[in-house]
Amino acid sequence: MKNALFAIALALALLGCRRADIRTVTIEIPDLAPANQQQVVSALAKYQGVERNSFKWDFQAKTVTLAYDSMQVAQTNLRMAIEEKGLKVVYPPNTTGRAGY
Repeated sequence: MKNALFAIALALALLGCRRADIRTVTIEIPDLAPANQQQVVSALAKYQGVERNSFKWDFQAKTVTLAYDSMQVAQTNLRMAIEEKGLKVVYPPNTTGRAGY
């Protein structure tokens, strides 16, 4: 009986744990052009949580939209990685204290 209760408790704990939290983010890059598309992809490809087949480019709006797992990487990490490649990124206002940033 004791082992059965332990097994049930363990199963409930494992089922209740979130393993992924897939979100979509749109990142504004003022200098975004087709010529630096690969820079952005290589900057973000190093993160496990980035869904590589989700990139949607809008060169007129100067944005890239992608899906990522917020349990593995935060939006700020994504923006910082792009900036490390030499491209300016616009950060959303007032993100202090918000999860995922």
